[in-house]
Amino acid sequence: MQRNRARSTSRLYEEPRRPALRMCEHPGCAHAGEHRAPKGRDRLNEYYWFCLEHVRAYNAAWDYYAGMTADQIEAELRRDTTWQRPSWPLGYWQTQEKFLRDRAVHGFGFEFAQNAGNTGSQENGHRHRAVRTPEEEALALLDLAPPIDFPQIKARYRELVKIHHPDANGGDRDAEERLKQINQAYNTLKACYGV
Repeated sequence: MQRNRARSTSRLYEEPRRPALRMCEHPGCAHAGEHRAPKGRDRLNEYYWFCLEHVRAYNAAWDYYAGMTADQIEAELRRDTTWQRPSWPLGYWQTQEKFLRDRAVHGFGFEFAQNAGNTGSQENGHRHRAVRTPEEEALALLDLAPPIDFPQIKARYRELVKIHHPDANGGDRDAEERLKQINQAYNTLKACYGV
């Protein structure tokens, strides 16, 4: 019985077994594979195991962007600057919210006042239209009406530039002024609808 007790206590003090060492996955290498390297861009959580010498060689030759076009690389770099999360220009949502609120109040006739049915105020028997937002003014100048998206705005802008460019009108000053108004309207809508 004492002999069994001695065996059981000796087992308590034995050194724990070490896990088997991984071997370097480089062909012909007999060293331990202690350093990991990703298997590919689409498999970043799967690894090869190499010795120090071979992991250095693998990392020096590995190209994350291999097989991607220049546009795909540019898009990947832009996504990386915001940690792969969507982003919008500064002030975009504030402008968008103001635009939508103004459309709800003025554009659709929803008045939060006593005269809910009127879209304008009554002074001296004259009916005045509600003041339009800069975005509504810009849409009217480009002869557009909501609902609309940015590609439609851009296409209409290009049409109007071709028509009103001073070079197409023999250097006419009126055409130049009209083009300035068109450019200003386009920039207003670009800020509102985002790019």
